[in-house]
Amino acid sequence: QVQLVESGGGLVQAGGSLRLSCAASGRTFRNYAMAWFRQAPGKEREFVAGVSWNGGSTDYPDSVKGRFFIFRGNVRNTLYLQMNSLKPEDTAVYYCAVTAGDYDRVDYWGQGTQVTVSS
Repeated sequence: QVQLVESGGGLVQAGGSLRLSCAASGRTFRNYAMAWFRQAPGKEREFVAGVSWNGGSTDYPDSVKGRFFIFRGNVRNTLYLQMNSLKPEDTAVYYCAVTAGDYDRVDYWGQGTQVTVSS
């Protein structure tokens, strides 16, 4: 059974930093891209960051570019999101995701971790 377990969320003041972690298990994800999404109350889930299967390519929307950094861990099937210069509008539930194709065709989702940024 595939499981994606996120951790590292919490409450932080604006301008602060957090690092989210995701541990995937249940199968080998060697050829899968991994990504982070987020969903704020009353809004649709949105793409935050993605990394290719070998870690060689990353992708970010303009809203987080230069502040968020996604990377795969040395331990197989681990994923991280370093979030710097956090803003109140970054407040959301953050989800880890795995895809064999594009970031808009996610195969597996984590359960989410709450990030709250106070002003």
